[in-house]
Amino acid sequence: MYKLSARQILLIALLSGLFAAGTVACIDRFGSRFQPSSSAYSTDSPSGITDPTTASDEQNNIEVYKALSPGVVFITSTSYTQDFFGQVEEGQGSGSGSVIDDQGNILTNYHVIEGAQKLTVSFGGNKTYPAKVVGGDPSTDLAVIKVTAPREQLTIVPLGESDKLVVGQKVLAIGNPFGLDRTLTTGVISGLQRPIHARNNRLIEGAIQTDASINPGNSGGPLLDSHGRMIGINSQILSPAGGSVGVGFAIPVNIAKRIVPQLIQNGVVRRPVLGIVPYNVKNIDRSEVRLPVTDGVLVYQMDPNGPAAAAGMRGTRQTVDGDIALGDIITNIDGEQVGNSDDLFRVLDKHQVGDVVKVEVARDNGRTTLSVRLTDASTDSRRPRR
Repeated sequence: MYKLSARQILLIALLSGLFAAGTVACIDRFGSRFQPSSSAYSTDSPSGITDPTTASDEQNNIEVYKALSPGVVFITSTSYTQDFFGQVEEGQGSGSGSVIDDQGNILTNYHVIEGAQKLTVSFGGNKTYPAKVVGGDPSTDLAVIKVTAPREQLTIVPLGESDKLVVGQKVLAIGNPFGLDRTLTTGVISGLQRPIHARNNRLIEGAIQTDASINPGNSGGPLLDSHGRMIGINSQILSPAGGSVGVGFAIPVNIAKRIVPQLIQNGVVRRPVLGIVPYNVKNIDRSEVRLPVTDGVLVYQMDPNGPAAAAGMRGTRQTVDGDIALGDIITNIDGEQVGNSDDLFRVLDKHQVGDVVKVEVARDNGRTTLSVRLTDASTDSRRPRR
């Protein structure tokens, strides 16, 4: 038998400790990439729906509504504010949501529950149940809340697939417009890949445009295909008067499939940032300022402790003479052109926290490439940065 000396035992123990620490670090760093994205929701097709190719349109409408409407809830949010005289004023808002698992998790829009101090959920009728916020992501306008309700009340709305949709495809929307309980509207997909913006001005790529009637109160409700699978989350309408004119937008469900597991697990989305406040070059008056490029993102402000600063990027600053010295202008990240802040968001969202990216900037009439290690947006709570 091979015998180990005390020195060898100590060496093995040390190496084992280092290996274990390294393994933990790798799991912490890369673990989220290998977690099954479907772990937090159902993709099973609902029962009771005849193959749409063999059913009449009317039959399909009835069957989809009958099968899925019990899983669409009416959300009431309440907030309290105090006026100058100390009187407490109550404000209420409402929206829709979809039950996505048997734990009572409900998918809705972030703007439906934003600022809520009290949430209640109704499955139809006068009976309401308390709910709490699990997590929210203002940048995709998605949120998850959890309701305290009996298991038999929970009808799961399965998540479908939004990457293979086609214009002209039939869709159904179920929601609570103007507080009217579980309303069904139907239509088609009018357009795909529509760029819309969340309330924090973050770009939401690839929105689904539909002519199915969507009104205030529909927000957060499901946009379904003819098989009864959720393909989008109804979010916005385009209307000068605030009512439906047949131009509604839904957030693609595949975005939700990426976001929901993080919201359930962490309450937030870990989104990589450079640690800067961007400003579009196109918005700068070129008659007042000489610029080396026509497109790009100016580093308007920069977190001094952020990744961009650590990589040597320069922010806009005031000189000792009182003049304004413009910072670096980002034009390219990892080979992808960055013409404005929307491009910046899109490129960064393809990466993970901790990734190192090559950032090309215009500086002093020349070009410089910097290696920047992306950090988590949640590490800087003072204001939204990119």
